Amino acid sequence: MWPIAVFTVLHRVLSLAVQGAHTDDFNPVYDAAWRFWQNLPIYGGDLDTVTPHYLYPPGGTLLLSPLGLVNYEWSRWLFIAANAVAIIIAGYLLLRLFGYGIRSVAAPVLLFAMFFTETVSNTLVFSNVNGIVLLCEVLFITLMVRGHHLWAGVPIGLTIAIKPVLAPILLLPLLKKQWRPFVAAIGIPLILNAAAWPLITDSAEFIKHTLPYLTEARDYFNSALVGAGAYFGVAEPLVWVVRILLGLTVLGSLYLLFRFHRSDELYYLCTGSGVLLTASFLLGSLGQQYYSMLVFPLMMTVVLRNSVVRTWPAWVAAYLFLSFDSWYSSRFIMTGKTIESLRATFGWALLLVVVFTVLLNRYLTARAQGRLDGGIDPLPPRAADTDTAVAPGPARTDSDRRDGRADAARAADRGPDIPGADSGDGPAGAQSITVGT
Repeated sequence: MWPIAVFTVLHRVLSLAVQGAHTDDFNPVYDAAWRFWQNLPIYGGDLDTVTPHYLYPPGGTLLLSPLGLVNYEWSRWLFIAANAVAIIIAGYLLLRLFGYGIRSVAAPVLLFAMFFTETVSNTLVFSNVNGIVLLCEVLFITLMVRGHHLWAGVPIGLTIAIKPVLAPILLLPLLKKQWRPFVAAIGIPLILNAAAWPLITDSAEFIKHTLPYLTEARDYFNSALVGAGAYFGVAEPLVWVVRILLGLTVLGSLYLLFRFHRSDELYYLCTGSGVLLTASFLLGSLGQQYYSMLVFPLMMTVVLRNSVVRTWPAWVAAYLFLSFDSWYSSRFIMTGKTIESLRATFGWALLLVVVFTVLLNRYLTARAQGRLDGGIDPLPPRAADTDTAVAPGPARTDSDRRDGRADAARAADRGPDIPGADSGDGPAGAQSITVGT
């Protein structure tokens, strides 16, 4: 499997990404970084065009300013390489979080799966910062799981300084009254923007010119519900009804996750972050398909027996927003264009519905069986058979053995970190993973 994974990575980086595409997210970033060093205005671009715009705040400009110190081509190649390396490191950290090592078969499978997707491929081809954002998300989860809550805010703060795409996942520690991540998550953007403000000639234009644009829902290259609705001429009240209904499923999922899974930090953070980020893509003002890599931690929970994505509709959703397939057709022009335009929108919506449906079904089942005090995870096969008076099957299946080994490896990996954790927000032993079927 390793050769397939490695050559897929090389193809995406050295062939597709270096070649580039008509869409170029890096050009406005490089132009802003170059203008920063030349002491020229940055925020005066025409935002009425459909070409990529520079939308990062002064603090983000300061962080990205080193890109303007070398020529455009070398800067772009370095940026592509940095994002590719960040995605690989994020994948490795996910493996370790779930109890797998670099020598396990999961390693090449995950590497291939990530780089085979539209989200990673187009992030590299368009040369944007999303690969680094993914790494920051996984670092946040890793540090939170290991109890280093103060440090967990650092990667979130750095991404918020550039763009606030990860800000919604701060709701997860907020619900548990874990305050330490907020020190860096809020402090870093404030410090960077304060430092950058006098260094940029037209910093005030970001507030006057760019910020209002960020609150608008554009009708092109926008897979959010409001963008898709505007593009296809759907009545605005109907769009709002759908947004509200899906928003209620998000609230329901978060309630059930918090009530029954908040002590299982890995499950809570990976599942909760997937729900919150998917909701922000779909229900916010702007959602682009290549944001979907930020859902990788949720999809990785499939290796857990209590995962909400161990059901085929979840992977139909994943195909819709992760697949690199193109549905454009010269034979069925309008049909192909419609599918291609809406597949991320429908995929995100389906994922939110699936997560809520699975959690709600588990809750109703556990309540009917009178075991809510023990959680809502499905019972193991033997326990479930005993509970329903059906003859039990084999004591341990292959899946049980794999999950047992993953749990043991995960406990061994994290064991030394937990006793000395500096969380101060909850019990150090709250990171164990519930394993029911």
